[in-house]
Amino acid sequence: MRTTIVIIIGVLFGHLGQAQIYEGGFFLGGSNLIGDVGATNYISPDAIAVGGLIKWNRSPRHAWRASMTYSKFQAKDSQSDDPRRIQRRYDFSAKMLEVSMGLEFTFFDFNMHYGGFISTPYLYTGISVIGHNDSYYKNGEQTLENTRSFAFGIPMTVGYKIRVSEHILLAAEIGLRYTFTDGLDGSMPANDERKEVYAFGNINNNDWYTFTGITLTYTFGRKPCYCNF
Repeated sequence: MRTTIVIIIGVLFGHLGQAQIYEGGFFLGGSNLIGDVGATNYISPDAIAVGGLIKWNRSPRHAWRASMTYSKFQAKDSQSDDPRRIQRRYDFSAKMLEVSMGLEFTFFDFNMHYGGFISTPYLYTGISVIGHNDSYYKNGEQTLENTRSFAFGIPMTVGYKIRVSEHILLAAEIGLRYTFTDGLDGSMPANDERKEVYAFGNINNNDWYTFTGITLTYTFGRKPCYCNF
Protein backbone atom coordinates (compact mmCIF):
# COMPACT_ATOMS: atom_id res chain seq x y z
CA MET A 1 0.00 0.00 0.00
CA ARG A 2 2.80 2.44 0.84
CA THR A 3 4.43 1.68 -2.51
CA THR A 4 1.15 2.48 -4.27
CA ILE A 5 0.93 5.86 -2.53
CA VAL A 6 4.53 6.73 -3.49
CA ILE A 7 3.89 5.80 -7.14
CA ILE A 8 0.71 7.90 -7.29
CA ILE A 9 2.42 10.96 -5.84
CA GLY A 10 5.47 10.45 -8.06
CA VAL A 11 3.35 10.36 -11.22
CA LEU A 12 1.54 13.52 -10.23
CA PHE A 13 4.70 15.40 -9.34
CA GLY A 14 6.26 14.29 -12.62
CA HIS A 15 3.47 16.07 -14.47
CA LEU A 16 3.77 19.10 -12.19
CA GLY A 17 7.38 19.52 -13.27
CA GLN A 18 6.11 20.30 -16.78
CA ALA A 19 3.07 22.30 -15.73
CA GLN A 20 2.58 25.88 -16.82
CA ILE A 21 1.09 27.10 -13.55
CA TYR A 22 0.63 25.39 -10.21
CA GLU A 23 -0.02 26.07 -6.53
CA GLY A 24 1.43 24.93 -3.26
CA GLY A 25 0.18 25.64 0.23
CA PHE A 26 -1.37 24.32 3.42
CA PHE A 27 -4.67 23.33 4.95
CA LEU A 28 -5.73 24.21 8.51
CA GLY A 29 -9.02 23.22 10.08
CA GLY A 30 -10.78 20.50 11.97
CA SER A 31 -11.93 16.91 11.55
CA ASN A 32 -14.65 14.68 12.90
CA LEU A 33 -15.40 10.99 12.59
CA ILE A 34 -18.84 9.65 11.68
CA GLY A 35 -19.02 6.03 12.77
CA ASP A 36 -20.33 3.69 15.44
CA VAL A 37 -18.86 5.67 18.35
CA GLY A 38 -19.66 9.23 19.38
CA ALA A 39 -22.02 11.84 17.97
CA THR A 40 -23.87 11.27 14.72
CA ASN A 41 -23.52 14.87 13.47
CA TYR A 42 -22.12 15.01 9.94
CA ILE A 43 -20.20 18.28 10.22
CA SER A 44 -18.97 18.90 13.75
CA PRO A 45 -15.15 19.40 13.90
CA ASP A 46 -13.73 18.29 17.25
CA ALA A 47 -10.01 17.84 16.47
CA ILE A 48 -7.36 19.90 14.69
CA ALA A 49 -6.42 18.87 11.14
CA VAL A 50 -3.35 20.17 9.30
CA GLY A 51 -1.91 19.36 5.90
CA GLY A 52 -0.33 20.43 2.66
CA LEU A 53 -1.62 20.48 -0.90
CA ILE A 54 -0.43 21.12 -4.42
CA LYS A 55 -2.40 21.79 -7.61
CA TRP A 56 -1.81 21.78 -11.34
CA ASN A 57 -4.18 24.31 -12.91
CA ARG A 58 -4.97 22.58 -16.17
CA SER A 59 -7.45 25.25 -17.30
CA PRO A 60 -9.43 28.17 -15.81
CA ARG A 61 -12.16 25.65 -14.89
CA HIS A 62 -10.31 22.63 -13.48
CA ALA A 63 -7.13 21.59 -11.69
CA TRP A 64 -5.48 18.34 -10.66
CA ARG A 65 -4.95 18.33 -6.91
CA ALA A 66 -3.00 16.25 -4.39
CA SER A 67 -2.96 16.64 -0.62
CA MET A 68 -1.73 15.08 2.59
CA THR A 69 -3.61 15.72 5.85
CA TYR A 70 -2.93 14.67 9.44
CA SER A 71 -5.40 14.63 12.32
CA LYS A 72 -6.32 12.76 15.46
CA PHE A 73 -9.82 11.32 15.37
CA GLN A 74 -11.74 11.40 18.59
CA ALA A 75 -15.30 10.50 19.52
CA LYS A 76 -17.26 10.19 22.75
CA ASP A 77 -20.55 8.42 23.22
CA SER A 78 -21.39 10.93 25.95
CA GLN A 79 -21.67 13.62 23.21
CA SER A 80 -24.18 11.61 21.19
CA ASP A 81 -27.95 12.15 21.11
CA ASP A 82 -28.49 8.38 20.88
CA PRO A 83 -29.57 7.06 24.32
CA ARG A 84 -27.94 3.67 23.63
CA ARG A 85 -24.56 5.28 22.97
CA ILE A 86 -24.86 7.57 25.98
CA GLN A 87 -25.47 4.52 28.18
CA ARG A 88 -22.58 2.61 26.57
CA ARG A 89 -20.08 5.51 27.09
CA TYR A 90 -17.31 4.44 24.72
CA ASP A 91 -14.44 6.87 24.06
CA PHE A 92 -12.35 6.72 20.89
CA SER A 93 -9.06 8.36 19.88
CA ALA A 94 -6.59 7.49 17.10
CA LYS A 95 -4.09 9.20 14.81
CA MET A 96 -4.67 9.21 11.05
CA LEU A 97 -2.92 10.36 7.89
CA GLU A 98 -4.72 10.83 4.58
CA VAL A 99 -3.28 11.12 1.07
CA SER A 100 -5.77 12.29 -1.54
CA MET A 101 -5.61 12.95 -5.28
CA GLY A 102 -8.28 14.06 -7.73
CA LEU A 103 -9.91 16.81 -9.75
CA GLU A 104 -11.02 20.25 -8.59
CA PHE A 105 -13.74 21.84 -10.75
CA THR A 106 -14.68 25.55 -10.50
CA PHE A 107 -18.17 26.84 -11.24
CA PHE A 108 -16.78 29.92 -13.05
CA ASP A 109 -13.60 30.68 -14.99
CA PHE A 110 -10.76 31.31 -12.55
CA ASN A 111 -7.90 32.75 -14.60
CA MET A 112 -5.42 34.11 -12.09
CA HIS A 113 -3.67 36.23 -14.74
CA TYR A 114 -6.64 38.52 -15.23
CA GLY A 115 -6.60 41.72 -13.19
CA GLY A 116 -9.06 42.58 -10.46
CA PHE A 117 -10.93 40.56 -7.86
CA ILE A 118 -11.87 36.99 -8.81
CA SER A 119 -13.64 34.29 -6.83
CA THR A 120 -15.60 31.12 -7.44
CA PRO A 121 -17.20 28.15 -5.67
CA TYR A 122 -15.64 24.77 -6.50
CA LEU A 123 -16.04 21.03 -6.09
CA TYR A 124 -13.34 18.45 -5.47
CA THR A 125 -13.45 14.67 -5.73
CA GLY A 126 -11.12 11.79 -6.50
CA ILE A 127 -9.67 9.05 -4.34
CA SER A 128 -8.09 9.03 -0.89
CA VAL A 129 -6.02 6.57 1.12
CA ILE A 130 -6.11 6.79 4.90
CA GLY A 131 -3.69 5.17 7.32
CA HIS A 132 -4.99 4.74 10.86
CA ASN A 133 -4.26 3.00 14.15
CA ASP A 134 -5.92 -0.38 14.66
CA SER A 135 -7.97 -0.73 17.82
CA TYR A 136 -10.85 -2.64 19.41
CA TYR A 137 -12.93 -2.44 22.57
CA LYS A 138 -12.59 -4.86 25.46
CA ASN A 139 -14.52 -4.49 28.70
CA GLY A 140 -15.71 -1.07 27.54
CA GLU A 141 -12.20 0.32 26.99
CA GLN A 142 -10.44 1.13 23.74
CA THR A 143 -7.33 -1.00 23.16
CA LEU A 144 -4.77 0.35 20.67
CA GLU A 145 -2.78 -2.26 18.76
CA ASN A 146 0.77 -2.04 17.42
CA THR A 147 -0.46 -2.24 13.83
CA ARG A 148 -1.89 0.17 11.28
CA SER A 149 -4.41 -0.37 8.50
CA PHE A 150 -5.00 1.45 5.21
CA ALA A 151 -8.35 2.09 3.58
CA PHE A 152 -9.53 3.75 0.38
CA GLY A 153 -12.17 6.46 0.34
CA ILE A 154 -13.96 8.96 -1.88
CA PRO A 155 -13.58 12.68 -1.04
CA MET A 156 -16.57 14.95 -1.70
CA THR A 157 -15.61 18.58 -1.08
CA VAL A 158 -17.32 21.89 -1.68
CA GLY A 159 -15.49 25.18 -1.24
CA TYR A 160 -15.16 28.82 -2.18
CA LYS A 161 -11.89 30.50 -3.15
CA ILE A 162 -10.73 34.05 -3.81
CA ARG A 163 -7.55 35.66 -5.09
CA VAL A 164 -6.03 37.72 -2.29
CA SER A 165 -3.12 39.01 -4.41
CA GLU A 166 -1.38 38.15 -7.66
CA HIS A 167 0.08 34.95 -6.22
CA ILE A 168 -1.97 34.26 -3.05
CA LEU A 169 -5.26 32.32 -2.98
CA LEU A 170 -7.50 31.80 0.06
CA ALA A 171 -10.27 29.20 0.21
CA ALA A 172 -12.76 27.80 2.71
CA GLU A 173 -14.02 24.25 2.24
CA ILE A 174 -16.02 21.43 3.76
CA GLY A 175 -15.07 17.90 2.75
CA LEU A 176 -16.86 14.62 3.44
CA ARG A 177 -14.98 11.32 3.01
CA TYR A 178 -16.80 8.06 2.43
CA THR A 179 -14.51 5.13 3.24
CA PHE A 180 -14.56 1.48 2.22
CA THR A 181 -14.05 0.29 5.77
CA ASP A 182 -16.02 0.01 9.00
CA GLY A 183 -12.94 -0.19 11.19
CA LEU A 184 -11.76 3.41 11.66
CA ASP A 185 -13.45 3.66 15.07
CA GLY A 186 -12.50 0.21 16.36
CA SER A 187 -15.99 -1.24 15.90
CA MET A 188 -14.69 -3.82 13.41
CA PRO A 189 -11.29 -5.23 14.55
CA ALA A 190 -8.91 -5.79 11.64
CA ASN A 191 -6.53 -8.61 10.71
CA ASP A 192 -7.48 -11.00 13.51
CA GLU A 193 -10.44 -13.40 13.40
CA ARG A 194 -10.08 -14.01 17.12
CA LYS A 195 -11.16 -10.41 17.78
CA GLU A 196 -14.36 -10.62 15.72
CA VAL A 197 -16.19 -11.24 18.98
CA TYR A 198 -15.48 -7.59 19.87
CA ALA A 199 -17.25 -6.19 16.79
CA PHE A 200 -20.28 -3.97 17.37
CA GLY A 201 -22.47 -1.37 15.67
CA ASN A 202 -24.09 -1.40 12.24
CA ILE A 203 -21.97 -3.64 10.02
CA ASN A 204 -23.90 -2.47 6.94
CA ASN A 205 -22.66 1.14 7.19
CA ASN A 206 -19.04 2.08 6.51
CA ASP A 207 -17.31 4.94 8.33
CA TRP A 208 -17.21 8.55 7.17
CA TYR A 209 -15.08 11.48 8.26
CA THR A 210 -14.89 15.18 7.45
CA PHE A 211 -12.32 17.94 7.05
CA THR A 212 -13.52 21.53 7.48
CA GLY A 213 -11.18 24.49 7.22
CA ILE A 214 -9.23 26.90 5.04
CA THR A 215 -6.44 26.57 2.47
CA LEU A 216 -3.83 29.19 1.67
CA THR A 217 -1.81 28.61 -1.50
CA TYR A 218 0.90 30.38 -3.49
CA THR A 219 0.86 30.22 -7.30
CA PHE A 220 4.00 29.96 -9.40
CA GLY A 221 5.24 28.73 -12.75
CA ARG A 222 5.06 30.10 -16.28
CA LYS A 223 2.02 32.06 -17.44
CA PRO A 224 -0.32 29.47 -19.00
CA CYS A 225 -1.73 29.35 -22.50
CA TYR A 226 -5.06 27.62 -21.95
CA CYS A 227 -6.02 27.99 -25.62
CA ASN A 228 -4.22 24.71 -26.42
CA PHE A 229 -6.55 22.78 -24.12
